[in-house]
Amino acid sequence: MSGPKENVEPAEMAPAAKAELDRAFETFYREHLRDVYSYAYYRVGNHHDAEDLTEQAFLQAYRHFDRARRESDGRPLRPWLIRIAHNLASNYYRDRSRRPQTSLENADPIATRHDTEDLVAGREELRQVMANLDALSDDRREALIMRFALGMDNREIARALGRSDGATKVLIHRAIKQLQEEMADDPE
Repeated sequence: MSGPKENVEPAEMAPAAKAELDRAFETFYREHLRDVYSYAYYRVGNHHDAEDLTEQAFLQAYRHFDRARRESDGRPLRPWLIRIAHNLASNYYRDRSRRPQTSLENADPIATRHDTEDLVAGREELRQVMANLDALSDDRREALIMRFALGMDNREIARALGRSDGATKVLIHRAIKQLQEEMADDPE
């Protein structure tokens, strides 16, 4: 009777197996780079740190990619990857809690082309949403970022946060309701 395979570091794999793993991971990386970066950006509020967290998430994912594929039973690996980014972002906040941080109000939104009026209105609205996201608890903020910035469905979010589908649905509903209330109460 054979048990589950232990995690084998990619450097310790046979050359053919490592080449196949590298090809699969390259595809995985291309498919999910934008999601991980967007998640990290919305969590930390600046491009430089989001790039660092994205790099760390993919490095960590690469080390465990072979085992994750085996254990996924065909389920998508995106929630697993976002969970890695989530944990790294949590560590980021814990590590920097004693140092001054740049306010999210000073963060530039991800750039897209608009006319000047739309750009100004969009930045103000984004600044207001980002400021009000700070009023939410961590789990509610996480759920909204995953849902609206990454377009994850409730089941993916549940897997990423380690919750049941029902609990995740309630969490998102309450987070949206609280954010709407915060936006309505915002004097701007």
